[in-house]
Amino acid sequence: MQSNQQAFKDYLHMQKNYSLHTVKAYLKDLEEFEEFNKVYFEQDSIDQVIYSQIRSWIVSLVDNGISTSSINRKISSLKSYYRFLLRIKQIEQSPLLKHKALKTPKKIQIPFSEKEVDLVLNQIVYQEGFEGIRDKLIIDLFYTTGIRRAELINLNISGIDFSNATLKVLGKRNKERIIPLLPIIVNQLNSYILQRSQLQEIKDADKLFLTQKGVKLNDTLVYRLINMYFSNVSEKVKKSPHILRHTFATHLLNNGADLNSVKELLGHSSLASTQVYTHSSLSELKKVYGNAHPRNQK
Repeated sequence: MQSNQQAFKDYLHMQKNYSLHTVKAYLKDLEEFEEFNKVYFEQDSIDQVIYSQIRSWIVSLVDNGISTSSINRKISSLKSYYRFLLRIKQIEQSPLLKHKALKTPKKIQIPFSEKEVDLVLNQIVYQEGFEGIRDKLIIDLFYTTGIRRAELINLNISGIDFSNATLKVLGKRNKERIIPLLPIIVNQLNSYILQRSQLQEIKDADKLFLTQKGVKLNDTLVYRLINMYFSNVSEKVKKSPHILRHTFATHLLNNGADLNSVKELLGHSSLASTQVYTHSSLSELKKVYGNAHPRNQK
């Protein structure tokens, strides 16, 4: 790896606090562009390129059937790299200065209805013992806090404050936030921790959620868990932890929560990220508006 790319790797990891997975993704995008440049432009380094070279790479990605969102992500990696080179004064201008991201079709995430959530939490019979108590708590925690799947998996027991009914969550880029817990969740946590303490062996003692073997959960297990339970009550195509996060935000907004509060609970850095959850609440708003406005009564 060239020295500038090594420095970029260190910068992402040490200064930007990006995860190892994210850093690897950035570097893989750089390597792909570097390989393209070697083949088509006989140029070993990507530090000094012009926009037409990047444009040629974009065209080749489109021709190879790479999705628009994936292409935009790859170009975002390049942008970050060239911003870094500007920062350390290795280039005078980014070749992507005037680049505009490719337009992507908006995907509307359909949240679960309140009835569907109620059926899963109050009508389904969970198995007795540790796994049943754990599964219901996971679903309820997703729905009542809006945390991400990775955040749930990495929750620590030490992050629970029972006296103040709060939970410490480590979000993206190692940003911590404190989320309030409803009394029903506190009660479930107490029951779960009692069951957890009776496991024969606990390897990941600091983690809140464990398997029956005492190790922390993985992404696939959590996804399958949500998909399995909601498949019993919902015919929606996508049934995932992210849809529960979307459901949390939508139901709060539908019931009068302000956007800024939802933003803080979700751990978003800007309102723009939170606004993607407002399309469903807009339909509720239209309903109220139509029923209440005098002009609609005539």
